[in-house]
Amino acid sequence: MPRISDIIYGNATRLIAAGSIIFIVSAIIVLISNSYSSILSNGIGFFTSADWNPSLSGNVVTVNGIQRLSGSSFGGLVFLVDTLTSSAIAAVLAVPAGLGVAIFLTEVAPRRVAGPISFMVEMLAGIPSVIYGFWGLVVLGPYLFNTVEPYLSQHLSFIPIFAGPISSPGLLSAGIILAIMIIPIIASISRDMMARTPRETRDGAKALGLTRWEVTRKIVLPYAKTGIVGSIVLGLGRALGETMAVAMLAGSGVQVLPKSLYYPFTTIASYMVLNLSAALTDPSGMYLSAMMELGLVLLAITVSVNVAARFLIKQGFASSSENVVRV
Repeated sequence: MPRISDIIYGNATRLIAAGSIIFIVSAIIVLISNSYSSILSNGIGFFTSADWNPSLSGNVVTVNGIQRLSGSSFGGLVFLVDTLTSSAIAAVLAVPAGLGVAIFLTEVAPRRVAGPISFMVEMLAGIPSVIYGFWGLVVLGPYLFNTVEPYLSQHLSFIPIFAGPISSPGLLSAGIILAIMIIPIIASISRDMMARTPRETRDGAKALGLTRWEVTRKIVLPYAKTGIVGSIVLGLGRALGETMAVAMLAGSGVQVLPKSLYYPFTTIASYMVLNLSAALTDPSGMYLSAMMELGLVLLAITVSVNVAARFLIKQGFASSSENVVRV
């Protein structure tokens, strides 16, 4: 007969595990129910139109049984594109840096050096995002505006992303901050995957005359590639959902596609946190419903990305235990 303590422990752990599922399902239900009016009213145009105009000064009208303010329009393409663009820039900057750190820690640095550096890298993940945003706004943004961006604009203006007027803060500064925030994720997971490469395989490759770099390129990286890709996808999911740092750095520009790295932009998360109070003043409720639909889109993207990342990382750990690496 099981003990009372075992029964309590088992039920408590089941309740905690079920709580996470209940929370996610409840969040989805709330978002869908509150965005229902926007989904019916805006339809597919919500994803294909860049015309976002809440028009809070208009009168309440009824269109197809749904209330909205006259002159208002809600096309969320601008936010979707800017969210994906900023996250892609962060990934482009963070991937080589994160992999470089992981390679250094597993293949180059002695143990007495690798330990403290690993600790410092992991510490970066624990810094509040508002600190990153404040540092980017006060230090990084002005530096880019006064030094880096004028240089890029002067010498690389023939490339469209480096052309155009300079502004700060904007896409470049926000992308750099997001990259710094996701480097610990990529570095720590990639390091763990690389460290699982069998010592016998490494020693055998060196015995055949391969250099340290050749061992890393031909043995370690292929062995850990699935987990590395998973770490990149997981970092991308982190960048997609970031709010405070991006809200402080993104600026207030609303456009379909940023014309250059210097332009202000608006992500889904930053727009929601900066304009929620205004949405609550809409007497028709359509502004809030459209914002809920933005939240639903962001939730769908981040959940999909994180599920894919977890799957890839799990596959990476499984393959590292079973596969035989051939030189």
